[in-house]
Formats: sequence, structure tokens, C-alpha cells
Amino acid sequence: MAKTVRPERPLLWVASSKRDYREFPSRVQDGFGFELYLAQTGQHPPSAKPLRGFGSGTLELVEDFDGDTYRTVYTVRFGEAIYVLHAFKKKSKRGIKTPQSDIDLIRRRLRDAEQDHAQRFKKESKR
Repeated sequence: MAKTVRPERPLLWVASSKRDYREFPSRVQDGFGFELYLAQTGQHPPSAKPLRGFGSGTLELVEDFDGDTYRTVYTVRFGEAIYVLHAFKKKSKRGIKTPQSDIDLIRRRLRDAEQDHAQRFKKESKR
């Protein structure tokens, strides 16, 4: 049975997330880029896992490369677009917990994405 693939949703970058992502090694960018494409087409990327404390729809991609850990956080909460909220290299060498400063930044950017979505897609959703 053929799997139905949804039309590709646009990928929208919040604040400095795209600039930060572009500083990742090219191999990490390639891997995350493919996984974000899967999310855009309604599929579940293999390494995506829910980000704790954010409820459903906010996910994290994680890749270890050359002794560093890279993370990209995105949300699929909105039907019309995928929002990339944060891209960063994890600095702490102890534990896997995301630093509180990054969690706070992700929360702020999720609010910004909600506002952007309400503005950007308000005409389309009132039809």
C-alpha cells in the first residue's frame, strides 16, 4: 500500500535559528536538513524526539559529531508550516539535559512562532 505524503509545508526559521544552523558542520546540516524535510512532508524523522516540558508537537533533533552534540528544535503544532525554533551546539559535557537558558529561549521563540502563525495565516484559515 502506497503511503500518502502530504504537500510540503514551508520551513520558517525563528530569530537567529537559521544563522546558528548554518554554523553547524556540513554533515550535521545535511542530516538535519533531510530530517526537517521529512517533517515538512508529514513524516516522522528517525531521530526526532519530543522536547520535554513542551507538550506534543515540539520536537528535537540530536546529532553527535566530532565530539560535540548539535541540536535543532522545531514545532509541527501549526498545520500550515514547520517552525525551527532553535539550533545550537550543546556546551555542557555533563548529562543530556538541555540547559535552562536554552529552554527559556525555546519558550520565547515558540510564543513568537504562535504570533507569526496567527498573523501570516489568518486570512487563509478564515475561509
